[in-house]
Amino acid sequence: MQDRPLLLFTLCWIAGSSAACLYSGFTLGWIWAIASVALLISMILFKVRVGMIVIVWLALTVSGGYWEWHDHSNVSMVPQAVKQDISILTGMPVDVEGVIISSVEVDGDRADMNVKLSGINSSEILETVLVQVKLLTKEQQQKALEWQRGDEIKLSGTLEIPAPARNFDGFDYRKYLRTKEIHWIVKVKGLQNTVVQSPTSWSISTLFRVNDALRAKLASKLDALFQEPHAGFMKGLIIGMQDDVDPVTYNQFSQLGLTHILAVSGTHVAVYVACLMILLSLFRLSREKILTIIILLVPAYVLLTGFSPSVVRSGIMSMITLYAARRGLLKDGLHIISAAALLMLVWNPYLLINVSFQLSFIVTLGLIIYVPLAMPLLSRVPRKLAGALGVTVIAQFTSFPLTIYYFNQFSMLSVVANLILVPLISAIVMPLGMVSLALGSIWMPAGRYVAWVVEWLDNMSFTLVEWMNIHPAFITIWRSPSIVWICCYYILLYVLLRLGKLWVHHVQPLPISVDDTIPLEGVGVHHMQQLQERGNKLTWKQYIVAPLILSFIVLLYVGYQPLSLKGAGLVQFLDVGQGDSILITTPEGKNILVDGGGTLNFSKQSDSWKARKEPFEVGTKVLVPLLKKRGIHQLDAVILTHGDQDHIGGLQAVLDQIPVKAILFNGTLTGTSTLEKLLLTALVKKVPIYAVHQSMEMHPDPFTSMIFLSPEMTQDEQIELPIIKDQNHSSLVFTLEMNGVRVLLTGDMDEASENEILEDATNSIFQIQGIDIIKIAHHGSKTSSSKEWLANLNATTAVISVGVNNSYGHPNSDVVDRILNQGLSIFRTDQQGEIQMKLHHKKVWVRNKLK
Repeated sequence: MQDRPLLLFTLCWIAGSSAACLYSGFTLGWIWAIASVALLISMILFKVRVGMIVIVWLALTVSGGYWEWHDHSNVSMVPQAVKQDISILTGMPVDVEGVIISSVEVDGDRADMNVKLSGINSSEILETVLVQVKLLTKEQQQKALEWQRGDEIKLSGTLEIPAPARNFDGFDYRKYLRTKEIHWIVKVKGLQNTVVQSPTSWSISTLFRVNDALRAKLASKLDALFQEPHAGFMKGLIIGMQDDVDPVTYNQFSQLGLTHILAVSGTHVAVYVACLMILLSLFRLSREKILTIIILLVPAYVLLTGFSPSVVRSGIMSMITLYAARRGLLKDGLHIISAAALLMLVWNPYLLINVSFQLSFIVTLGLIIYVPLAMPLLSRVPRKLAGALGVTVIAQFTSFPLTIYYFNQFSMLSVVANLILVPLISAIVMPLGMVSLALGSIWMPAGRYVAWVVEWLDNMSFTLVEWMNIHPAFITIWRSPSIVWICCYYILLYVLLRLGKLWVHHVQPLPISVDDTIPLEGVGVHHMQQLQERGNKLTWKQYIVAPLILSFIVLLYVGYQPLSLKGAGLVQFLDVGQGDSILITTPEGKNILVDGGGTLNFSKQSDSWKARKEPFEVGTKVLVPLLKKRGIHQLDAVILTHGDQDHIGGLQAVLDQIPVKAILFNGTLTGTSTLEKLLLTALVKKVPIYAVHQSMEMHPDPFTSMIFLSPEMTQDEQIELPIIKDQNHSSLVFTLEMNGVRVLLTGDMDEASENEILEDATNSIFQIQGIDIIKIAHHGSKTSSSKEWLANLNATTAVISVGVNNSYGHPNSDVVDRILNQGLSIFRTDQQGEIQMKLHHKKVWVRNKLK
């Protein structure tokens, strides 16, 4: 560290910014005071140089203060401008004007853009907002496609505050937009409420406007050269436009840890620089002129490919390296990456919590530090293969903690996939794609000929990726680890590789230059003495290798396990909008999912132009990520209370991505493609399917029992699987008893079902009195939860799963009044987000996401 002051300063800057990001106020002050005292003690007791102490203290202090200042400055000025309290701004009509400062994303019937406001409701303001325009006709869609960055815009709409995370571990859109310094969404209905005109003067937006036009032109050229899905794939590969990449292809690449191929980064910049080197050398320019030209052209490529953190990092490092080469200076990788990180974090401190920034720097830093340590371990592998293998393996080991932290899955075939596909795509497919684009711009037939070769290689890559994804057993699911776990991982990995390198140097013979005049036996004695001296030096290190390897294995095992409930059971009422989804975790760790929500679709065939490229689907966007975040490796059972879309729509994604051991349903069909596809998928995956009816029981573990109270089914109905359109009456209703607490889960049962269960209550197996918690049926609809039903249950707590501002008016006010009149406490997902109830020793602890 003493030889690399810039590296030390940058690491301390990151540490100070991280502390300020995680803590604030008095806590941050105490951390700073403790760090200052520790530095002073180390200077006195351990004789650490004053200069190093000053560097560390300055970096920690300035970075923490800089983050705090930047974060406290990141506030909205809209309330002051409109002279209204922030609590009443949501839904407020506003007239705004400003300049479009981002590319305009038109997707189906919506156009999204960032607008730098200059005025709101006749008041001056300088603030960026996200504008979402609802397009009412296909003609409006075509008109919106003409909008560009830099256009001046006036519009009338309503203010909305971005949605926070509504589930524990869920994606927080509000926090995400805040890192972009965006605090409000302006929603506009129709182009009749907008006025857009071209800019009247030059600004920095003009440069980006030209760049957007160039990117669009290149994208159009790639569309002409390649067929789908190759066109979308090549747009992501060459110019960083991932929106058109086929979703199936992207997901398959993602599962194998190959999405970095589609994100323009260091490899792409390196190929770009290499191509420029070859091209410019043909003009017989001097080495200094070639390097100067490339330094000037690197920013152009960074801008052209979308200005993502990974490509900015790579661009800065490339420019510093090229400049050092031009000046004949010593090129130190750690200094270069430190300079790039410091420049970017000073420019925007929020990049510290950007996934792309973290992965880009961690992997690059890992390659610089870990590859030299790992290469001796591959000394017996052929040199060319050893280099590729070392880089690939270290890149996977280095990115692993962040991969499972953010994406919660890791494929054991990832190393093999990267080893085969990264060289193929980065060294052959991407350069040929660039050549095809260049030739196509000059003479289209020549470009298409090269494009045909690229498509053939793409097909080979896609086939290999698809084959690797056939085997789901290789996909492992991990819960998001703690920061302490991640730090321990990197430290243990470094120590193990360091000791491995020492061990290889110990066991391999020393290189000896044998002179003819020296007796061979003399050389042997001298060599043995050197080996013995090495052995004596390494002995103490040999004894700690085994414990370190064991510690590393234990660390991975602990990280792989879900969080322990220590004997408690957990009932999690997930917020999936207007629908139901309940995750039950038993005291012995069994996981049962009851329903999976579902996105309702009321579109007509004539509205095909409104379709989004990747429509929101609650299973893919909400349910599966939550299950993975919680480290659920498999579901012991999935229960379909009935076949309505808002209860089963999200389960298709669950069945596609999460191993399921059994499916329980109400023994009826709906005649809809959603349920048929779900059951067919289960059959293909050989998942047992059980038709459940009244009087059946299930005992997941000794502390948990489930008794099904409804529906009633005759023997013929159990065999025939009748088609029933109105599924509410046939909903599965069951009591869940766990650790002495009784929960009644009701699906969308109606009042007739309630009466049937009440009539059967004389039978002890159907005893419903003494219920502690009830899930209110049908989202609080007036069709159920009668006064007699609630009175007989004698519950203490009610949970209503219902969507925010839903169009059905749920929950019904009369139902809410009936519940309150019975003295029950009410929890609602529309008001409180996810509701978790921990059941232990006949007691219930409740927490909810939204306070």
